[in-house]
Amino acid sequence: MNRLQTMLLFLYVITICSFAQQKILIPMDLQQTNHLKAYGVTFNELKAGGKADWLLNYRGGSFMLDYSDELALKCRIRDIAIESISPAEVVNIYSLVQSEEQNMEVVRLEKAPEIAVFVPEGYLPWDDAVSIALDYAEVPYDKIWLEEILRGDLAKYDWLHLHHEDFTGQYGKFYATFRNASWYIEQQVLYERKAEKLGFDKVSEMEKAAVTLIRDYIAEGGFLFAMCSATDSFDIALSALGVDIVDRMYDGDSADPDAQSKLNFNNALAFENFELETNPMVYEYSNIDIQPNEVGNRNNDYFTLFDYSAKYDPVPTMLIQNHVNVIRGFMGQTTMFRRSVLKKSVYVLAERAGTDQVKYIHGNFGRGTFTFYGGHDPEDYTHAVGDPPTDLALFTSSPGYRLILNNILFPAAKKKKQKT
Repeated sequence: MNRLQTMLLFLYVITICSFAQQKILIPMDLQQTNHLKAYGVTFNELKAGGKADWLLNYRGGSFMLDYSDELALKCRIRDIAIESISPAEVVNIYSLVQSEEQNMEVVRLEKAPEIAVFVPEGYLPWDDAVSIALDYAEVPYDKIWLEEILRGDLAKYDWLHLHHEDFTGQYGKFYATFRNASWYIEQQVLYERKAEKLGFDKVSEMEKAAVTLIRDYIAEGGFLFAMCSATDSFDIALSALGVDIVDRMYDGDSADPDAQSKLNFNNALAFENFELETNPMVYEYSNIDIQPNEVGNRNNDYFTLFDYSAKYDPVPTMLIQNHVNVIRGFMGQTTMFRRSVLKKSVYVLAERAGTDQVKYIHGNFGRGTFTFYGGHDPEDYTHAVGDPPTDLALFTSSPGYRLILNNILFPAAKKKKQKT
């Protein structure tokens, strides 16, 4: 370090010291007793008008907040491990994290996003991992569905999660297995009545209208998060605007036999050059998804988080904050994404090393972003229809659920100019 750098660092430290005060550090490494509740406490401090610093790659992506007895009590009640940090210790932590020698960064969190979760009427909350995570972490959100989106309510929200929707209008392609099940019949009736009420001849056309509005919402600065079938079915629906890809048992008439050649991949956010699964009796939309036989033995199903530069790529770094970098896999209607059909502009956040299998991706569209996470429930490996709910009180430090909750905080980050 030359003399000028030393002088600048000295002045920086002196400046911090003059403003330093006692802080609460919420460590997010293995010392943390309830990682998931920690996100909720931090989020709600922002909601109440406070500020927080996210210390990227420091002790698992820890949070630093101004000390108050009230905040300390909230953490103790929720079994969240905290440390009281003196002004001198605060200076040392910030100096370490902002050092050019460390792959760390301080990101100021300023304003909690307004959150909406897209869920069908009458849904079961334990069927959606994001709803479970938000409820357990005590993060407030509104529930919206197709009608609210089509009347323009997305403008009220900063962040939108898509429930495990089938945006192609094929009811999850459950026909072959569940067409006589009461829940399947009730679902089809619900969607058909909703389409009729909203002035659409087909459910697939209603879904396409919704994905178009959601895409516009992202372009105008919205943050989208989706899991499982809401990921690939969203892009398939966008690619099939103006093309009938739905067979007669779903909408009363046959699909266009030339549908594959008519897809427009320019309309999609994350995927391109994929092949549709046109057999209506096959439980799959396309070759975007990784098949169970490709995953193999569940005991070997783990995915690895990428290591991004915290200073040069702060957004993907925020999205992968965790206390471990190898995480147990989990299945879903859409389990993982095939790397060969990803657009080149997409960030890969997690993958199964040495394979074509990608678990977690992120990208930019217009002024907004989208993040797709494969699989259904990070703590229920083969979650099936009718399975009991996951109790997160048993999984308070779930690394798979941490990836979900990273997504509710990064929209609160103060925007910085990208380094060049």
